[in-house]
Amino acid sequence: MKQFLFLFLTTLILAGCTSYKNVPYLQNPQIVNDFPEDLPLYDAKIMPKDLLTITVNATDPLTAAPFNLTVQTSLNTSISTVSQPTLQQYLVDNEGMIDFPVLGRLHVGGCTKREAEQMIQERLKAYIVNEQPIVTVRMANYKISVLGEVNRPGSFTVSNEKVNVLEALAMAGDMTIYGVRDDVKLIREDAEGKREIINLNLTNAGIVTSPYYYLKQNDIIYVKPNKVKAKNSDIGNTTSLWLNMTSILVSIASLMATIFIK
Repeated sequence: MKQFLFLFLTTLILAGCTSYKNVPYLQNPQIVNDFPEDLPLYDAKIMPKDLLTITVNATDPLTAAPFNLTVQTSLNTSISTVSQPTLQQYLVDNEGMIDFPVLGRLHVGGCTKREAEQMIQERLKAYIVNEQPIVTVRMANYKISVLGEVNRPGSFTVSNEKVNVLEALAMAGDMTIYGVRDDVKLIREDAEGKREIINLNLTNAGIVTSPYYYLKQNDIIYVKPNKVKAKNSDIGNTTSLWLNMTSILVSIASLMATIFIK
């Protein structure tokens, strides 16, 4: 009896340790601390279907005005609906091109924001002389999606165009206790339309040095459920099936009893 009890307790302890090892993130931080190379700063690149806002500023506002097109947008108030001007947004087509006023077709696909700004500045020299105009490029629709075993699944817009996988999970309220942390799926589509699914192990601190640590626009993070959640789901489905069958049988028995009594 004592041997059985000892084996039972030992099994419980080992199972608890095994489960705990699958829960914490970044379990071996020394890998990152001892990493031999300086990690480059991440800078997002412009991709097809990005929406860009581009502003041009100069000392003389009139010289910059032709490059800052506006459109009228409706604004609902408690009294009425009014329209106000907002900056024109530029959709990057599948070839990485945008149609920019005066300058015409510009290839911005694959450029960082800074590269795109410098290119536009160079093109503007023929129209804005005697000064260096200030060009600001922003991505208006930089978003990522998180779904699966997280507390608040959904799509999230990133205002600073820079987000890593851990920040994305934080936006979604972190994983539930049923989320598999060592096999998170990253679904990504590149500028040529090629799709790939990458497995991320978030229990390994080495993820911080991975090229997939920072997310690109339109990336999808999927957290799959662990075996416990899957078993609970099966139990729930089986229980519902049995309850439905029992309810049907009771209804049939009640109907037959009513018929024979009459």
